[in-house]
Amino acid sequence: MLIRRATLLDGTTADIRVGDRIEEVGGALAATSGESVFDAAGRTVIPGLHDHHVHLHSAASALDSLFVGPPLVRTKEQLAQSLSSATPGADGWIRAVGYHESVAGRLDRSALDALLGSIPVRVQHRSGVLWILNSAALARVGLAEHGDGLLRSADRGWSDALQRREPDLAELSRGLIEIGVTGVTDATPDLGADDMVSLLVAHRRGEFRPRLRLLSPGKKILQDDQLDLDSLTTWIVNQHNADRPVAVHCVTAAQLVVTIAALRAAGGHRFDRIEHAAVVPEDNVADLTELARSGGLTVVTQPNFVAERGDQYLAEVPPAEHGQLWRVASLLNAHVPVALSTDMPFGHGDPWAAMRAAVHRSTPSGAVLNAAECIPARTALNMFLGWSDNPGRERTIETGQPGDLCVLAVAPAVALAELDSAMVAATIIGGELVYVAV
Repeated sequence: MLIRRATLLDGTTADIRVGDRIEEVGGALAATSGESVFDAAGRTVIPGLHDHHVHLHSAASALDSLFVGPPLVRTKEQLAQSLSSATPGADGWIRAVGYHESVAGRLDRSALDALLGSIPVRVQHRSGVLWILNSAALARVGLAEHGDGLLRSADRGWSDALQRREPDLAELSRGLIEIGVTGVTDATPDLGADDMVSLLVAHRRGEFRPRLRLLSPGKKILQDDQLDLDSLTTWIVNQHNADRPVAVHCVTAAQLVVTIAALRAAGGHRFDRIEHAAVVPEDNVADLTELARSGGLTVVTQPNFVAERGDQYLAEVPPAEHGQLWRVASLLNAHVPVALSTDMPFGHGDPWAAMRAAVHRSTPSGAVLNAAECIPARTALNMFLGWSDNPGRERTIETGQPGDLCVLAVAPAVALAELDSAMVAATIIGGELVYVAV
């Protein structure tokens, strides 16, 4: 494909010949025989966005699940109404997602029975690590005598008893390419072989168009009540011995401290990652700098949660700790490579919204959570332009770079001012035009 009259982010204009890789960038390039031509007509062309931490099967399933958390559902009455009016799926279940305690307090088997006891219901906590099942649901999975109905997502025993429902990856794919996403990294821990195969087959068949990278088996989720430094260190060493980088999920300060100690003991791999880094105490910033310099390390974080959940952080987290939440600028200033992601579906899956959150750090009520962590718009955009295997390294529009591009309907200055998915006019993956706005 030949793209004519593209305006690059630096304001220069060029033609771009692109296949699986960018083959040529220059002025007034001649179309070859049989080559398709797309006229950008002066519009901005950037590398396609890569969302560096998502959960594809969960995201696809969430498209036809009932959402029962803020901001759509905020009270116990609204929760009861949502559940009672929901239509069970083909498997006879009601599958609900996004629940948070601010809606109706701690939800368990008894509380869910009181809201809806006759139909099997499973409700996922918005963290993604926990499901709550009512009595009818527990009976379906052979756990009729279970005490509180709280089950960990990572426990395959009960989830294997569910009737498997194939998620609609095609619909998810359409939504992603329409906002300029040309690649994703699935960060689901312990992704089963069947799930890996289904994702790869869906991509190969064109059902899921964005380029696909899988973190599993090198992904580890930690729980504060199960932190074991020796075990984590051994796991990291084994992964590195197989020339596999690791990606460790750290959402609390305790998890981060143990991970830092384990990485120091095990030694680094140049593509190691820390996922989330939701809480980074001041002392640990220098630790991350040391790991990045000595062995290689990238922090993949989600400032979109400031925009989505910031008011709850302000209410529930002590003010002295607000500066530790979802750091970006302080990590960059300390020379720690940082990439952004959405954590879809546990965060809203719009990278442009995540960029705006990184720039403004505004909560839903309009308050600003730690203005010192705000970054420029161009920096925020660059953090969604990283390579899939090296998120801290920016892709550019140059010969030899991946042939994944996004055309924006506005000039570069406007694009950086707005950071809005509505700007996306076309998406190109591997030199193929996969989306054009009507």
